[in-house]
Amino acid sequence: MDFVPPAPETIEQAGLSESMVEQLILKALYFQGETLGRDLANSLGLKFSLIEDVVEFLKREHRVLAKSSLGMGSMSAIFVLSESGRKLAREYLDANRYSGYAPVPIEQYAEGVRAQRRKANWLTREKLDATFRDMVLDRNILKQIGPAVSAGRSLLIYGYPGNGKTYMSETLRELPGGPIYVPYALESGGNIIRVYDPMYHQRIEENAASSLVWDHAHDGRWFQCKRPFIVSGGELTLDMLDLSFNLDTKVYDAPLHLKANNGIYLIDDFGRQKTSPAEVLDRWIIPMDRRVDYLSFQNGGKMIVPFEVFLIFSTNLDPFKLGDEAFRRRLQYKVFLKSPDEDEFREIFLQYCGSCSLECPPELLDSFLEKHYRKSGMHPRRCHPRDIISHAIDLMSFERLPAQLTGDILDRAFASCFLDSGWVEE
Repeated sequence: MDFVPPAPETIEQAGLSESMVEQLILKALYFQGETLGRDLANSLGLKFSLIEDVVEFLKREHRVLAKSSLGMGSMSAIFVLSESGRKLAREYLDANRYSGYAPVPIEQYAEGVRAQRRKANWLTREKLDATFRDMVLDRNILKQIGPAVSAGRSLLIYGYPGNGKTYMSETLRELPGGPIYVPYALESGGNIIRVYDPMYHQRIEENAASSLVWDHAHDGRWFQCKRPFIVSGGELTLDMLDLSFNLDTKVYDAPLHLKANNGIYLIDDFGRQKTSPAEVLDRWIIPMDRRVDYLSFQNGGKMIVPFEVFLIFSTNLDPFKLGDEAFRRRLQYKVFLKSPDEDEFREIFLQYCGSCSLECPPELLDSFLEKHYRKSGMHPRRCHPRDIISHAIDLMSFERLPAQLTGDILDRAFASCFLDSGWVEE
């Protein structure tokens, strides 16, 4: 890993004000109660030497009391709030209820994000092929996807439902690449923005430091995680693409594309959002072009943030009906994920059977294909083998039958997967 956020030695290097550090200390003690000096610093993601002067000031002001010490200086002292300290902490909590790791200034965050961009030529055909080795797929499709992924530009994947567009997109998260550092929270103009989201950020636990002397190998306000992969579907609205202000905590929550920086953001079912495709794409015209975004605060102020996200749009709608030519041009790369031919379908079918410890003799599969696809004109989809075999397993389990595929079981499984075209009564 090339980028490691260095642990700041002073408040100035951390980009924080003494007032901000004071507030964080008082809030931490308010919620934690009696706390060792080193544990107090750890909870803020800072060295104790950085906050020591502020702690001493609060002691002189009788906001903080030192109850006892292990004999290793203030770092090993046990601190607690005085009554006036508790009162002041409540006043700070009325302003905002953020407590925990000290926020990272937006300028330092921007530098960190840009330092963690994928390097030029980071992706090779061999790496891409290895990532998709378990997906039955025309290699020409990978030749189309490769340049888009390597460049990190926007990609539109379109095709009929059930052909693996979402699966293909999600497989991209398995591409090789080292972890990144992400801050727990940001600060801009006195506003605090939460970035860390356990739903999307897979933290990488690091070795615990000594129980007596704790020091950061890196800036403790940042955590190490896998490159994010975030998905939005039909629930996406324009409001979700800006800062979200929590009226109770008076803290902002970062939009999903900010949480996805240095990773992938998939907009699934594109065209089925509550807002139009054109509005969604218009929202990202500047970010996609200039790699920066502008986010708005409640007071009308704005924050400029880096936009280092690989955007993937996936749709089963006709792309020509999603927007005009100018709209389609803004999506840099387009890939049509076609339905599988019969050879691909066979391979997918047999591969899924194998994953379920089932055998399917070639003559049985050929008879099944003849009856349900060739004669009927049914179009195969990549999801069909999984759906049909899963239904067959459910059927065999319910009827206490041997785990062995037969023509009758496959016929019944097929019938339970698809609608009967003659359901309308005459």
